[in-house]
This record gives sequence, C-alpha cells and structure tokens, in this order.
Amino acid sequence: MKPDEGIRKRRSSTEVNAAIEVNTALRLPRRLDGVRVVPTIVSVDPAKITRQSKSNLALAFVSLDRERRRDITTFYAFCRVIDDLADATQLNANEKRLGLAAWRSWLSAPGNNEDPLAARVRVLIAKYQLPPAMLEEIIAGVEMDLSISRYATFADLRLYCYGVASAVGLVSIEIFGYRNPACREYAVELGLALQTTNIIRDIGKDMRLGRIYLPQEEMARFGYSEAEMLRAERNERFLALMKFQAERSHAFYRKAAELLPPEERRSMVAAEIMASIYRTLLRRIEADGFCVFEKEYRLNHLQKARQILPHLLGWR
Repeated sequence: MKPDEGIRKRRSSTEVNAAIEVNTALRLPRRLDGVRVVPTIVSVDPAKITRQSKSNLALAFVSLDRERRRDITTFYAFCRVIDDLADATQLNANEKRLGLAAWRSWLSAPGNNEDPLAARVRVLIAKYQLPPAMLEEIIAGVEMDLSISRYATFADLRLYCYGVASAVGLVSIEIFGYRNPACREYAVELGLALQTTNIIRDIGKDMRLGRIYLPQEEMARFGYSEAEMLRAERNERFLALMKFQAERSHAFYRKAAELLPPEERRSMVAAEIMASIYRTLLRRIEADGFCVFEKEYRLNHLQKARQILPHLLGWR
C-alpha cells in the first residue's frame, strides 16, 4: 500500500505543483557560495497533507484510534513528501536524487537544513522499532521513476510495485499493530494488488507523462504495440491485454485475503478498507470496458462509504 493510496499514484505536473503549493514549500538550500546542495520538498503539517490529498488511504484512517491515526498520518505525510519531491517539475533528476538522498540520511540522524517532518518520522521509527531500511525501500521505489519509464517484464515491474506499495504496507501494519507474522505476507500481496490496480487506472495519464508501466513482454504477447498505445487505440488486442492485467490484480487480492489471519481482521481494518475500495474500482473499470485513455476512474463519496461502513460496523 502506498501513499495515495499508498501507493504510487502518478499525478500530472499541475496536480503536483498544486500539492506542493498547498501542502509543502519547495526549498533549495544553498552553501555560502550559492550552490544548491539539498533540494527538498519541505512539509507543512502531516494532517493538512492528508486532508488535502483526498486519498483513499486517508479515508481508511478513520478506522484507527487517535494515537495510531496520528502516527499513520505522519507516515503518510512522509510518503507524500518524497513522492512530490520525485515528481517536482521545478527540479531536475539530479536535484531530485540529492533530495531523496538527504531523506535517507535524515531517517537515521538529524541533518542540516532537514525537513521539519524528519524528526517526527524518526520518532515513529523509534516508537515502532522500524529499521530505517524499511522506509529506505520506499524511497528507492519512488526513485525508480527518475530513470525508468518502461518495464520489460512483470518481474521487473514487481520490484517497482514492491517499493512504492508493498513496502508502504509493511510499515503501515507495524503502526496498525498485529501479532501474527503472516500479516507481513498479506501486506506484500495487498500492496501488489493496489499498485497494479493503480497502474490500470492511470494508463492514460501515465502515457501522457511519458511512462508505460505495462510490461513490454506482455504487450508483445497480446500483439499490442507501444505505437498503438500512444495513439490511444482501444482495440480487441488492448482489451485482451487489459483483461489479463485485471485478472492478475484480482489474483493478488485473492491471495491477500487468503493470507490474512482471521484473528487479525480487526487490526487490519484500515488495509481491508483500502482493498474494498480498490477492488470495487477495478471492477468498475472492467465493467466499463477499460476506457482508461479518456476517463479518470474514481469512486464518489457514497460509493466509498458503501465500502467503508461494513468494515467499521464489523459486517465483513
């Protein structure tokens, strides 16, 4: 599970710039000689970032008690800030890498010109005994977008999905609290389910940003070319390819459900809310014939409430 949704949600440059303006400030610290050294996105307030994000993950937080909700909000803000840093149009790739490298160092110790959020994140790391490497995996996943815009195989794409979604889930469940270690496998599979759903949903948006996450090997297997995708051709080959992608996502949801220990259903309510929302979204995209080039699929508030309430009331 990654931030958005937890997941790495590809946003347009307009959306990213708006998020930076509302939630954060672009900071380019300089040495005395005027050379930039640690570009970063400086957070303002974790709760504000969460509210402004309008993410499904933020909605799932309502299932948590006050302390855990505060802590997961801080973690979400961390994910959102590094995501915005990687997407910031004001920075070049090298500046983004410098900013992400700074965040890696801040996870372990205070640093010069550090983001105010960093201290709160270190408190979380200490409180939940999180190895900094767990959060570094998220940074590494986000960083892949700086140099990779195509994936040859699903094995390659899976590494990306793990970094930007499953790694988020593994940290999240530590904050949720659990006893059965099988929850870790559950978090990995659910993260893959959520991120592959995200990829299906955002095909058109990603393509316009120069990124194609569908594995090239699978596109070739179904006879659907990149040229056809760039022309937004929604033909029979495309539909067959998308049905294959959707079934894989469903398989991840099923596997996650199988791995969730019955005694942990209460502790994993927030994660299960995410699963319900995204599985419903995937089914809607399928029923609509995968019109992902021209539509941005979302669930409205009522549709989300229908997925959330049963979990909160213990009906599932």
